[in-house]
Amino acid sequence: MNYNLTTPTGAGTEWIGVEPQVLVFDVNETLIDFESMNPLFEKIFGDARVMREWLGHLIMYSMTTTLSGLWEDYFTLGQGLLRMVADVHGVEIAKEDIEDIRQAMLTMPAHPDVEPGLTKLKDAGFRLVTLTNSPSNPGGQSPLEHAGLAPFFERQFTVETARAYKPAQQVYHFVDQEMGVPPSSCFMVACHVWDTVGAQSAGYTAGLITRPGNAPLPVASLPQPNLVAPDLSVLADQLIARWRQ
Repeated sequence: MNYNLTTPTGAGTEWIGVEPQVLVFDVNETLIDFESMNPLFEKIFGDARVMREWLGHLIMYSMTTTLSGLWEDYFTLGQGLLRMVADVHGVEIAKEDIEDIRQAMLTMPAHPDVEPGLTKLKDAGFRLVTLTNSPSNPGGQSPLEHAGLAPFFERQFTVETARAYKPAQQVYHFVDQEMGVPPSSCFMVACHVWDTVGAQSAGYTAGLITRPGNAPLPVASLPQPNLVAPDLSVLADQLIARWRQ
């Protein structure tokens, strides 16, 4: 099915010919590979699939804190949820296990399509920034730096500044205000529909990368991604074909 839409259905921002000035990239799963942590979860739980269970809780409970008017940083929340999942599975988890996963979250590799895709977009003259739920790492390398991706980006934004998690609208508006552009000039790149919906509800346009386990959500009342691609390199080709040729 071709999801390369010029006029998305639903309640989102229609693509009306406004050229994106700033491409805003999600980081976790979109750029860096959470599956690289599977061996750790296999070691701790005896089942690598528990990584997805834990990550689903991390996404859900980050949203819960924001909807409840509360705040906790992503790593602390992740550690607490790791203990919760361990209790559910009846597994003893050691401090060393928690530290191993914390370090793994800081050192995950990039997906192989990311550097070629970012190179295409940078060479085409797009401005690139990131917006992630993960906190900064004062005194150490950020996940983007470790993955060798940091030089591609003009700014690296984290939700900790707004003290709210995506997809809260104020998080996206913090980025467009800091970049000095209207929301309609921002294009969100993410592999999660909840992130593209959040960005589009804030006035962005958006592209969805269908990493394994992710697909468009065909619900008419929700904004559909303006572009859909299987990886970042293909999405870059779509953006360049539309705006740079």
